[in-house]
Amino acid sequence: MLQKIRRILAIFFFILITLLFLDFTGTVKVWFGWMAKIQFLPALLAVNASIVICLIILTFIMGRIYCSVICPLGIFQDVIAWIHSKKKKNRYSYSKPMSWLRYTMLIIMIIALVTGIASLAALLEPYSAYGRIVNNLFQPIYLLLNNGLSNLSAHFNNYTFYHTDIWLKSLPTFLISMVTFIVLIILAWQGGRTYCNTICPVGTLLGIIGHFSWLKIHINTEHCIHCGRCDKNCKASCIDSKNNYVDYSRCVLCGDCITKCRANAISFCHKHPLVNFLQKQKTKQTSTSSNIDNGKRLFLMGSAIAATRAIIAQKQKKLDGGLAAIADKVEPQRTSPLFPPGSIGQAHFAQHCTACQLCVSECPNDVLRPSTNFLHLMQPIMSYTRGYCRPECTNCAEVCPTGAIHLITKAEKSSIQIGHAVWVRQNCVAVKDHVLCGNCARHCPVGAIEMIPEKQNDINSPIIPAINEARCIGCGACENLCPARPFTAIFVEGHELHKTI
Repeated sequence: MLQKIRRILAIFFFILITLLFLDFTGTVKVWFGWMAKIQFLPALLAVNASIVICLIILTFIMGRIYCSVICPLGIFQDVIAWIHSKKKKNRYSYSKPMSWLRYTMLIIMIIALVTGIASLAALLEPYSAYGRIVNNLFQPIYLLLNNGLSNLSAHFNNYTFYHTDIWLKSLPTFLISMVTFIVLIILAWQGGRTYCNTICPVGTLLGIIGHFSWLKIHINTEHCIHCGRCDKNCKASCIDSKNNYVDYSRCVLCGDCITKCRANAISFCHKHPLVNFLQKQKTKQTSTSSNIDNGKRLFLMGSAIAATRAIIAQKQKKLDGGLAAIADKVEPQRTSPLFPPGSIGQAHFAQHCTACQLCVSECPNDVLRPSTNFLHLMQPIMSYTRGYCRPECTNCAEVCPTGAIHLITKAEKSSIQIGHAVWVRQNCVAVKDHVLCGNCARHCPVGAIEMIPEKQNDINSPIIPAINEARCIGCGACENLCPARPFTAIFVEGHELHKTI
């Protein structure tokens, strides 16, 4: 019964968290956005004391149930291990914990969080690692299927589905996600929960607490026949059946040992810690070996190729009336990057963002994308080459689980200045081509741009934009809608610290 309940809950969380990253309509977040906010490290960074305390209490009672039910990366490894177990059964064995590696990773994570090296912390955080995998590898395939359904339904005058662009948001983040994906599959295919019990700092931290949990997997020495089926089916490699010892710091309560035991010698109950301590002294070192089936790596290659093909799908040219190709915009060189309204500023955002990229998935205007800058690697920054930050949209603030982007109202967003517009005279079509334009002033939502003659007393003087920096909020409407190509005549310079105007 324990295993069935765990599996049902795990499948429920896994599917919905995955859909949370895949969904580009903003529908799933309305009902299940809370699933991202109950992840351990995001809740800790958001200083969500109630969630953190509940997770710690839950671990003290039941051990690392978080890792096998709530954490999507842990469940993903279980799925891979389950697929392999269909062909090769009883393939695990007890191994001593690699404590030096586990605690090193935990210390590195703590140092990274304290010093603000967010890119390093983001690499190790399990929820964020899974989010990047879904956003960069799974979502393109999901969007490709959506576009196929959109084309099919359009033939029947049904517009339930609508077409959306598939594009590569960041090559470094895509490569990091693919490497993480491949490493996870290899480790899970060969050793089950190897990643969770050697690298994951959240698993190590919860393992320390789980070692003292009230309820544990307990081996009844009187009933045990030492058949070894429990340790051969333990994905965490934490059961030593010869000595009736369980390493509770690595046990994730999958329940496989209970269901596989023929003698009904294993139960989930309270056990005095002294008994386990005495059994641990009798534990002998057990060497483990595993055969690597290179043919199984075809699964990895197939997933990687499918994702790559989806992202680099044929790029359609934009045509101006079918007569001339419109050149793509080139990202301007900003002195300071742009961060979403509600993020307070560069320092706060860098310290709290774990680069899970849920906000990137939920941005309806394609404004957010992972940074390629080393200091902010994989963290979302704003770009206006494909759209601009609409004042009525607060999706990123609504879904952010770490508090890197504080929840703001639409009224508050219209008064937050994240940057200011800068005019580049040599790129402006009004100056170069001597034409009337005014696109930037016409579409500015806060009226911060006014078109005036460059020379007041010259009737032939070009009409150019005058920017009121004190009024500009940095939404990027002017930059996005500027007709100048490939370099826009107006762009937004970011502010390191946001302010209310």
